Amino acid sequence: MAFVQRISMRLFSDRQGAVENDERRDLRAKPLSQWSASNWKRLFDIACVLCSLPLTVPIFLIIALAVRLTSPGEALFRQQRAGMDGQLFTILKFRTMPVRRATAKRPSVTTSINQRFTSVGPWLRRWKLDELPQLINVLRGDMSIVGPRPKVEDHQMTRLNCRPGITGRATIVFAREEMVLSPLPNDQLDGVYHKVILPLKHQLDEKYMTTATFASDMKLIVNSVLRKWEDLELRHLIQLHPEFAPLLRHQLEKPIPLAVVKGHLKPELQSGFQAD
Repeated sequence: MAFVQRISMRLFSDRQGAVENDERRDLRAKPLSQWSASNWKRLFDIACVLCSLPLTVPIFLIIALAVRLTSPGEALFRQQRAGMDGQLFTILKFRTMPVRRATAKRPSVTTSINQRFTSVGPWLRRWKLDELPQLINVLRGDMSIVGPRPKVEDHQMTRLNCRPGITGRATIVFAREEMVLSPLPNDQLDGVYHKVILPLKHQLDEKYMTTATFASDMKLIVNSVLRKWEDLELRHLIQLHPEFAPLLRHQLEKPIPLAVVKGHLKPELQSGFQAD
């Protein structure tokens, strides 16, 4: 009898948690800035993509050929992501991992050591060239150049009131996320990612989108192209978080392996991998 009661309570708890997750995803984000909500931003996105075609099309073809020649399977990776107003769309990326079998399972959170990559995969991820096909998503109207990164449904904190972006505030800060998460064991990844990483990303993106301007978007785009990641802010956000830091210290018995800036030297990280 006690066993049945425990099972019933567990099922009720799981069902209640699922309802809470659905309600959380139905919540709307904070109001957008005037620029973020304007039609000018959409026109700017289209103009940027069209003007970049003479440069991006040859690069696109070269990368697609390299992916096909170095590993079996299609050059593009497709996945359903949550877009504006909760609408699902198919995001496009260059494939950086081997094609998996239908029965094979991969961790839902990617780190620099828990996945297999193709021979060109790490290079594409390091330079963020795997994101290049998302320019097609921008032309389709699924995405913007600057905005919160589109996530799978289970990782979406709130229902977006703007188009997700190729780059954004959280993208700049969490560009080396895979390396930071790599010391964690696989059975703790999902919990830490949902409890710590996703809320931090959401806070950064939501705050940015409420104050974004044309100038701030341009700065994010330039920093993304030049790979000027804000590693020190990532170190501050992660190491001081009570849920995350103890786990890493338990695994490594030392601080998170992000570089410490000495004087005017530019910080260098121990890994070139970067997350979505």
